[in-house]
Amino acid sequence: MITDQKKTPSGGNREGVEKYRHAHRTNSLPFSQDIALAFIAALDKAGLSTKDKITADGKLHRFIVQGDKPGSKNGWFVLYGDGLPAGSFGSWKTGFKGTWCAKAENILTTAEREEFRQRMDAARKAREAEEQARRKAASDKALAIWKASPSAPDNHPYLVKKGVRNHGLRLYKEALVIPMRDSTGNLHSLQFIDGEGNKRFLSGGRKKGCYFAIGSPVESLCIAEGYATAASVYESTGLPVAVAFDAGNLESVARALRAKFPEIEITLCADNDTETPGNPGLTKAREAAAACGALLAVPPCHGDFNDLYRGTGQ
Repeated sequence: MITDQKKTPSGGNREGVEKYRHAHRTNSLPFSQDIALAFIAALDKAGLSTKDKITADGKLHRFIVQGDKPGSKNGWFVLYGDGLPAGSFGSWKTGFKGTWCAKAENILTTAEREEFRQRMDAARKAREAEEQARRKAASDKALAIWKASPSAPDNHPYLVKKGVRNHGLRLYKEALVIPMRDSTGNLHSLQFIDGEGNKRFLSGGRKKGCYFAIGSPVESLCIAEGYATAASVYESTGLPVAVAFDAGNLESVARALRAKFPEIEITLCADNDTETPGNPGLTKAREAAAACGALLAVPPCHGDFNDLYRGTGQ
């Protein structure tokens, strides 16, 4: 059968089939049980095991992925049970996408290949429409929360702990609120940081390419992962800094800012994750710097520039 799975499997097909049989033993399926079992095995192999019912109606369905937060429907699938059984699936949370077909690719007829292509194209359009709706809902909610939230105090526990000040943050249910905007200034989502430093993003909101700006760039601009790191750089150097929120978003933000400021000097301020295999902070910062022709700054210690700023780096 055709599969397109780029994620390391987290479970075996047999385990996925058994989970499906147990979870759906009382359901009458409107299509072949063999198809259902094969599809659920593909989900399991991709790390998207679920107890939710699988419906083959050619429509997009969201489902709860086992291991995710209760009630969160991060998984999605579109499955066709008639004609050539085929489907696609993925995770809103990780961005993973995969496809499945009941027949192996090397035995598909020309007509079946075309049917498979058309069905995957229809599934893609359904997924994109759902994604657009989720993003719009999150953007509207973000704007409502942002407008209703007062300015955060400099003595918020997280700011005190990190030794930095408030540079345009607001307060929502005792948590700091950081707006996530694109390069044109449109608000897409929010990040929340509580007093203990726990971070979460508004569900369904866009993160890719979005950032929070501290200061206004003239001749130079820095990019850092988190707010505390960015605030530390700004307060110690006076240079404007963009908060990318995490290492995986550094390159997208760097590319967006390079497009907006083609002549400005950009410096990626890396997290030096020396105690993490592969040093993801430095690796991603180096990739982002190379992608936009930027400089790279690395703290001479394990940790980030906030650790260096506070003298806690090792």
